[in-house]
Amino acid sequence: MERGWATGPDLGGRTNTNRLSTARAQSPAGPPPLGSPPGTAKPCHFLGTANQMPMSSPEATLRSGGKPPNGFPDAGTEDHSSQVYHCFHAIKIKKNYLPLCAIRWSSTSVVPRITTHYTVYPRDQDKRWEGVNMERFAEEADVVIVGAGPAGLSAAARLKQLAAQHEKDIRVCLVEKAAQIGAHTLSGACLDPRALQELFPDWKEKGAPLNTPVTEDRFGILTEKYRIPVPILPGLPMNNHGNYIVRLGHLVSWMGEQAEALGVEVYPGYAAAEVLFHEDGSVKGIATNDVGIQKDGAPKTTFERGLELHAKVTIFAEGCHGHLAKQLYRKFDLRANCEPQTYGIGLKELWVIDEKKWKPGRVDHTVGWPLDRHTYGGSFLYHLNEGEPLVALGFVVGLDYQNPYLSPFREFQRWKHHPSIQPTLEGGKRIAYGARALNEGGLQSIPKLTFPGGLLIGCSPGFMNVPKIKGTHTAMKSGILAAESIFNQLTNENLQSKTIGLDVTEYEDNLKKSWVWKELYSVRNIRPSCHSILGVYGGMIYTGIFYWIFRGMEPWTLKHKGSDSDKLKPAKDCTPIEYPKPDGQISFDLLSSVALSGTNHEHDQPAHLTLKDDSVPVNRNLSIYDGPEQRFCPAGVYEFVPVEQGDGFRLQINAQNCVHCKTCDIKDPSQNINWVVPEGGGGPAYNGM
Repeated sequence: MERGWATGPDLGGRTNTNRLSTARAQSPAGPPPLGSPPGTAKPCHFLGTANQMPMSSPEATLRSGGKPPNGFPDAGTEDHSSQVYHCFHAIKIKKNYLPLCAIRWSSTSVVPRITTHYTVYPRDQDKRWEGVNMERFAEEADVVIVGAGPAGLSAAARLKQLAAQHEKDIRVCLVEKAAQIGAHTLSGACLDPRALQELFPDWKEKGAPLNTPVTEDRFGILTEKYRIPVPILPGLPMNNHGNYIVRLGHLVSWMGEQAEALGVEVYPGYAAAEVLFHEDGSVKGIATNDVGIQKDGAPKTTFERGLELHAKVTIFAEGCHGHLAKQLYRKFDLRANCEPQTYGIGLKELWVIDEKKWKPGRVDHTVGWPLDRHTYGGSFLYHLNEGEPLVALGFVVGLDYQNPYLSPFREFQRWKHHPSIQPTLEGGKRIAYGARALNEGGLQSIPKLTFPGGLLIGCSPGFMNVPKIKGTHTAMKSGILAAESIFNQLTNENLQSKTIGLDVTEYEDNLKKSWVWKELYSVRNIRPSCHSILGVYGGMIYTGIFYWIFRGMEPWTLKHKGSDSDKLKPAKDCTPIEYPKPDGQISFDLLSSVALSGTNHEHDQPAHLTLKDDSVPVNRNLSIYDGPEQRFCPAGVYEFVPVEQGDGFRLQINAQNCVHCKTCDIKDPSQNINWVVPEGGGGPAYNGM
């Protein structure tokens, strides 16, 4: 069976028995319409062409190579680098950056073609696609939700709760690009249970995996050798009394089970690749990704079109920097009256430590070393109570940093060697790694949330409370409010819509009346206050004085300083950063870390990291900024390697490594990288991250 349509375990490891999966299993030629009874599939056959030859350009660095299903050797294998990752080190890049004399080198030959994706090279202009059946099946629903994270699942569950209470029949379909619900979810996570309590008042009886109430709260400023404790006073954003340390992927999986039990149709392994529109311009729904396309962009004999899902309202809950949301921002000018979003990258590991050092319920946050005061960031170290001495630790770096030589991954590895951190990890074992981008813009960066036929919820528009370092509770509440607003319109018999797709403006009004808006308004000035000459410490002073006194009621609103992609300085104006070599005990290399994420993609497909112009990485990014993509990516996706003929370098994209963090799309100083979805089911396979 073609990999893109393979059935697999559903939530909790059991066999998925929903209608789509049943039809998948009975239709080797491809998926039938969602909800069709078995045997009614109408496969879209493809007549092969003579152009289906393997692509001759260099293959991605990481590949399965006969290794275990996740494409990597056993994480405990000592020689995995030499066995699988030797291509990554084909050239010796000292200290992970090219020598300064190389920054102006560029290829003297024709720019090699890197991007083959149809979003850059349309198929209607490609002769290899002539005669290919491009028919797509369509299914109708009342509401379609893109993304099975906390926000999307909250919206889905709330809609079905309301339908049951009012005895209404509402079809809710939810698509998720991860192979299993929760497999792409990554967060710290210290959870404020307020929204969960509203959605599922009996969450304890239902067995929600909130096993670790916070028992101890610590905060400190790190210098290179010392930790300066800072008291956490009641009422300050960092106070975690009443919160829970959770493995958010497990909570999301549990929420998926609750949603299914309520009647939501949950379809993991289906990536929403395209927004569909009615003739009047309103959103009609989404189309899932096509499968069966070669790396060079040509169709395979197994090519199948994606599915169309039409709805009266489509909810976009893609998470931070969603690729469909970017299109909606442009089409409906949703960011016309807000500031640019600003972001951070969060890197995380799970460790099993010595039980004697384990303090279940302890929450520890730091700022300072190894970052300078002008680089926003900090760390967390949470002690979980999950039946074994488990800790979750991570490092966040604001993506408005200026030095192109900075590597967030290496800053994270260096931080673990601090005298206040390393003793906790000594004698322990790292068992998981991952990374993701997060919104830091706060209230000032929230776009218009509604448009004809759809709306935005969760981390897609960005409801994170930055000084509190929490966004799950606000994302869930936005999903709840969206569901209630949509339900009111769907059941309003006197509703007269101006467009075919419903414009649920009530949602944004309700959100602004909720505790979400009040909470974000109160902390709106804390993150931008870090842009002063005092940097992060200026933000701490602002928090201690103005937030403590005014609680966000000060009569001014500070602004951010523009887009993160504009912040890098030229390499010639910056000092290269000398990072210590990882010791393999506390700190590790990048590729052994990626192996612990379980990341895997179908190798023979066009790279989903697309470039608008294949010449820009070398001619601009490498020439001016010394190729920052090779450092800001936390998964080794981007390499500059020597060209096969002539002098200079070319960019190599190792798309199989991608953990779907979106950092490249955000931080690229040329804004030349456009992240799009790969085939559904690809990406990391996080287990409770």
